[in-house]
Amino acid sequence: MPVDLADVPGELRAAAEAALRAVGVVEGHLSVELVAPGRIRDLNREHLGHDEPTDVLSFPIDRADRVAGPRELGDVVICPEHATDLHRATVHGVLHLCGYDHEVDRGEMLNLQAEVMRSMERSER
Repeated sequence: MPVDLADVPGELRAAAEAALRAVGVVEGHLSVELVAPGRIRDLNREHLGHDEPTDVLSFPIDRADRVAGPRELGDVVICPEHATDLHRATVHGVLHLCGYDHEVDRGEMLNLQAEVMRSMERSER
């Protein structure tokens, strides 16, 4: 089963695909939802303890070492009013679903994110 992006807004699918390709994920499912500031604030407070809106949150479901079946990668929630670039927010959220965490790594996630964004810019030319 290839990657299922049916639950990703059409204009953000290329960004999700680019992030998945960069980390070698070739099958599974994920969703991306665009929400209002109040909704992302509620999610941020409930799940991370931060009582403020943010640009993007990720909710991973399956771990990468899962043994059988296609992966349910999880959900990315983006607030367009707080995201400076919806494509960058999508890439960022998808990388989190794939196990990357810029808060604990040594710059690997943000470097990979930058490379994905550069590759997308090159492919648009």
